[in-house]
Amino acid sequence: MTYKANDPSLKSWINVPDDSDFPIQNIPFGIISYQGNIVPATIIGDTVIDLSVLADFGYFDDLGLEDLSPFYEPVLNSFIAMGKQARVAVRERLSELFSIGCSELKSDVDSCKLALHPVSEVELLLPVVIGDYTDFYSSIEHATNVGIMFRDPANALLPNWRHLPVGYHGRASSIVVSGTNIHRPKGQTRPDDNLPPVFGPSKQVDFELEMGFVASGQTALGDRIPVDEAEDHIFGLMLFNDLSARDMQKWEYVPLGPFLSKSFGSVVSPWIVTLEALEPFRIDGPLQQPAVLPYLQTTGKRNFDIQLQVYIKPASGAASLVCHSNFKYMYWNMAQQLAHQTVNGCNINPGDLYASGTISGPTPDSYGSMLELAWKGTKPLTLSDGTQRVFVHDHDTLILKGFATNGKIRVGFGQCVTKILPSKD
Repeated sequence: MTYKANDPSLKSWINVPDDSDFPIQNIPFGIISYQGNIVPATIIGDTVIDLSVLADFGYFDDLGLEDLSPFYEPVLNSFIAMGKQARVAVRERLSELFSIGCSELKSDVDSCKLALHPVSEVELLLPVVIGDYTDFYSSIEHATNVGIMFRDPANALLPNWRHLPVGYHGRASSIVVSGTNIHRPKGQTRPDDNLPPVFGPSKQVDFELEMGFVASGQTALGDRIPVDEAEDHIFGLMLFNDLSARDMQKWEYVPLGPFLSKSFGSVVSPWIVTLEALEPFRIDGPLQQPAVLPYLQTTGKRNFDIQLQVYIKPASGAASLVCHSNFKYMYWNMAQQLAHQTVNGCNINPGDLYASGTISGPTPDSYGSMLELAWKGTKPLTLSDGTQRVFVHDHDTLILKGFATNGKIRVGFGQCVTKILPSKD
């Protein structure tokens, strides 16, 4: 589908630095806090725009929206619940207002003074109340690597893997916004298979390079979302760092899967980039063999060409690029994931979060976790300061970046940042 707001020739009267993640063609949505206000916002360049002010001054009055109260709420859930038609209308209106040829808002000095703020002067908050969270396992490269390391290399994938998007219901309460530091978790591990388990801080804290999508629709218990309608129930995407404690995970995951090793903290980027903004970057996904069951069959370009990077910055020293992957590698796409989530009648709500699972590519530098990059500790990575890593150290800062570009425009996600702190006593 074509959207006026995606026109690559558009320029904004707001300054947009070169290689910014937030040109006028992006217009993501988030929540900002400043001067005692917590409100929905968007960003162009390095300028955030308070959407409540624009609503105050009537700039959304002609969009046919039944209710403007979502522009004044401290989370995006109600705005998300308005659905695709409202989201598209608001994004197109913002594109119009901030286009270089439009003086309607630019000449309104009072509105601009109240609505426009440098991003450095606001706090970016978690944009949604996450009611439920599902973590998928949808990268065939990642699943294969893990299967080779921990099971039979000749049969790395479990029998169900190519037939359905494997996932589990995770803990939503410990998902936090970029800039929040996470303490190293404590728990049980069993470093020696011949001895009893021990308790203490995890020695194998890892990042997982993922992306998450936010549900926009609401369904009733018992209903399902057909795969060809699933994208209408997706608001947009964020970067997602699903921190893991590998030694705890190895001991606890049989028979029910991850628990304490995955619930001590996961980090999302603050801006939700809409599916509409990502439309120019659609791409075919991998060939699925054997053919999937009819309720999972999709047509058209369902993957997105989004370049992903992970940096590790030690306590002293520069950040080192350790991974360069791409969202296009996903074997199971978002439409399939949401269709599978609901095929049993599971109901969804606006703001629910669905993570992709670790996104690994076909080459060693594209592996989306330290477990793979250092290959279970046998191939240490050397950072720019000369120190080595097989897993994440205390006081290491993890930085995830993501952007899509087609040579005409660049649409990005900003950064997803967290520092690993020592475990608490």
